[in-house]
Amino acid sequence: MIPESFIQELLNRVDIVDVIDKCTPLKKAGANYSACCPFHNEKSPSFTVSPTKQFYHCFGCGAHGTAVGFLMEYQGLSFVEAINELARMVGMIVPQETRDPNKPAPKVVLGLQESLQEAAQYYKTELKKSPRAIDYLKGRGLSGHVAAKFQVGYAPAGWQNLQSVFPHYESETLSVAGLVVENEQGRRYDRFRDRIMFPIHDQKGQVIGFGGRVINPEDTPKYYNSPETPLFQKGHELYGLFLARRAIRDAGRALVVEGYMDVVALAQYGIEYAVAALGTATTPFHIAKLMRQTDEVVFCFDGDNAGRTAAWRAAMNALPALTDGLKLSFLFLPKEHDPDSYVREFGKEKFESEIKTAMPLSQYILKHLSEDNPLQSQEDKVRFLNEAEPIMRQISAPRSAMYLRKKVAELAQLSVDEMQSLLKLPGLNKTPVQARPKLTRTTNSLYKRFCLTMLMQPALASKDDLLWIVGHSDDEILLRQTIETCLVHPHSKPVVIMRELEQKVDAKIMRELEHELNALDETLNLAQELVGARQQLQQIYLHRNENELLAKISEKPLSALTDGERNLLKSLGSKPKSK
Repeated sequence: MIPESFIQELLNRVDIVDVIDKCTPLKKAGANYSACCPFHNEKSPSFTVSPTKQFYHCFGCGAHGTAVGFLMEYQGLSFVEAINELARMVGMIVPQETRDPNKPAPKVVLGLQESLQEAAQYYKTELKKSPRAIDYLKGRGLSGHVAAKFQVGYAPAGWQNLQSVFPHYESETLSVAGLVVENEQGRRYDRFRDRIMFPIHDQKGQVIGFGGRVINPEDTPKYYNSPETPLFQKGHELYGLFLARRAIRDAGRALVVEGYMDVVALAQYGIEYAVAALGTATTPFHIAKLMRQTDEVVFCFDGDNAGRTAAWRAAMNALPALTDGLKLSFLFLPKEHDPDSYVREFGKEKFESEIKTAMPLSQYILKHLSEDNPLQSQEDKVRFLNEAEPIMRQISAPRSAMYLRKKVAELAQLSVDEMQSLLKLPGLNKTPVQARPKLTRTTNSLYKRFCLTMLMQPALASKDDLLWIVGHSDDEILLRQTIETCLVHPHSKPVVIMRELEQKVDAKIMRELEHELNALDETLNLAQELVGARQQLQQIYLHRNENELLAKISEKPLSALTDGERNLLKSLGSKPKSK
């Protein structure tokens, strides 16, 4: 493992401007640098890089992060690979934490991510030992190179094989990670048995779950996924996206297919921009993730009834995420084919020619709605309008919505105005572009305002502030942790302080803090801001303490009050209860 102290030193030495400028030429824009975003197509720059904060942020697609995150996102590197690349840039040698061989290894229970990574390594090793599994993959036309790229493995038959990997087989971590199942009698056993294993990676390239495919066609279910865990939510993740990001940007499109083998088989034939939903319909979260990479998404489904049902669900789920700059289209293969079989029989060139003729979303919606509707009688047209109405209501992209409304009205033999009046559809006025937020000065943001000024200049932190910040709200915990971290790292960049805080503060709060840090006006006098925030917070605490004390002494009889308590009551104009 790479020591955390080294990562912090590296982030202090690296200049994110130099890192990004090598990939995307930057232009000076005030205190920051700007460019057209490398993660989505745009005509005017909305991508900014802050040399002070050492963060990048795109106000168009929402991409943001550190120098490490940029290399991972742009070049498709894993976390460790990105650290090594940054270290090479600044001439540092990456150390590794080593254990004293004379001391016994500590008996620790691995965390979720470490357990999943260990399991992935085990499955890869087991694949090499199983001629049956290797022959199966070869029979599917899979090369060793592609299998290694996707870290494909094999979970052998047997009930408790993972016990040889995890001495703490009874650990709750293994069941939470979805590796081990416990039956009603309390017996534990491996979730995945006699299956080809496909590791599922997050955006950092870390294993967060698995998909297992049967070798024996008589076994069911055909695909078996990890359950929902704190690391893995099916509706948010796409299989193969981590490996496909660079190819998606190069091709200018993403291809969404149904199965793991489809993704891997397409990569085998040079179509490396394919991803798969994980045993669930495509969700708005999936669309939003893909929009970070490209403005064109093609859904490819089997031509059978199940494929057509999945396609319609994907189309409906995509509607809330639809924008005028996004092109969604649908490709249906012949009934006897899936992407895996089609590319093996016809090759890359033929498959990509089919992609180019895929049906646009609006055309697909109209075709689906009118497929079993002759649109001849009044009743036919009423049914058509009833089915189209909820779809039109979900599309907020003005141009896409207006085009679809015109087509629906035309098929229903109405004018657009008549249809909108009849259905009372919402207006399509273009939403005004909102100004980028500045640092607010409301009472609710005082804690974060205090934190932000210290993040920018950690040397301003004072240990005396820890004496009066005594509450246990999320904001107060964040502020104490920020002060303590800044006291330890008084000369570090904001990116280092943020990384340290990630280990101590709730992830949702950290996202909010990072959002406000991106929006922070760097022309502010930070020392003055800190003094102002401190004074206002101290006043809040003073009033809070006075009110608490007043509540207590108001319950006492006059005869029991001290002189100090009597004076406080007089100054506040309150009286205790008479007894």
